[in-house]
Amino acid sequence: MRTLCASTLIGEFFVIGFAGLVAMQTSDLSTATVWTVSGIAMLLSLLLCGMISRPGGVALGWVLQIALIASGVIVPTMYFLGVVFAALWWASVHFGRKIDEAKARWAAQADAAGPDPA
Repeated sequence: MRTLCASTLIGEFFVIGFAGLVAMQTSDLSTATVWTVSGIAMLLSLLLCGMISRPGGVALGWVLQIALIASGVIVPTMYFLGVVFAALWWASVHFGRKIDEAKARWAAQADAAGPDPA
């Protein structure tokens, strides 16, 4: 799960940065405000890459997804991109857990089979 979720978060890092550039040009917000908010969101996306397997990591990821969708108030395209990344986040968590379960089953079967006779 960690690899899939981290890949999604890295993609979001870049999308947030590009959205900050667009917001700086098209909104009435100051440059400092845009980059403070964008910078915090970008930093959070990077920090979450290392926190996925910790308690609350996935929940914080969902908070980031909601914030990404809500940023559509400033950059309307972010409504669409936020929904796309929320779907990617769901898929990363859902299928990542299935992959982790399959790996655990394979490891248990390998342990039950005993050492390799070669």
